[in-house]
Amino acid sequence: MSKFVSALLAVSVLAFTATAQAEGRVLSNDLSKCRSGPSTLVQISGVKASAGKIRVQSYRGTADDWLAKGRWLARVEVPARAGMMTVCVPLPEAGVYGIAVRHDVNGNGKTDFRSDGGGMSNNPSINVFNLGKPSYKKAAFSVGDAPKTISISMKYM
Repeated sequence: MSKFVSALLAVSVLAFTATAQAEGRVLSNDLSKCRSGPSTLVQISGVKASAGKIRVQSYRGTADDWLAKGRWLARVEVPARAGMMTVCVPLPEAGVYGIAVRHDVNGNGKTDFRSDGGGMSNNPSINVFNLGKPSYKKAAFSVGDAPKTISISMKYM
């Protein structure tokens, strides 16, 4: 399958999560919240443009919660900056989580398949067989009582 189709599927899933009516909290990017306690410092690489917004959402790492509508725990939205970005996502407790990142390049709140991008924790492969929604097992990571740093590589068409 082409990278184009893979990226299209990934952006579709991230658009779905971005439009969910959430039960979670919308937070500012306060890096000091990742100095202690359960949290994840998300290092995002490959941001293609300093335009629009980056949205980072955390989910519990379970089959029922991962990328499910309205099931995200926290969302951090920041202005996009080309290249590398770092976002802190506080977590409610030690446990297993997944992170989804979306870049809304023109900031219109809609998915534009030709420009928007996305990524997920553990950088799972995305293909037609998983419809752009990799198993929670592939995106899940454990966090203890201290901050954990993860890296996510953005994918664009």
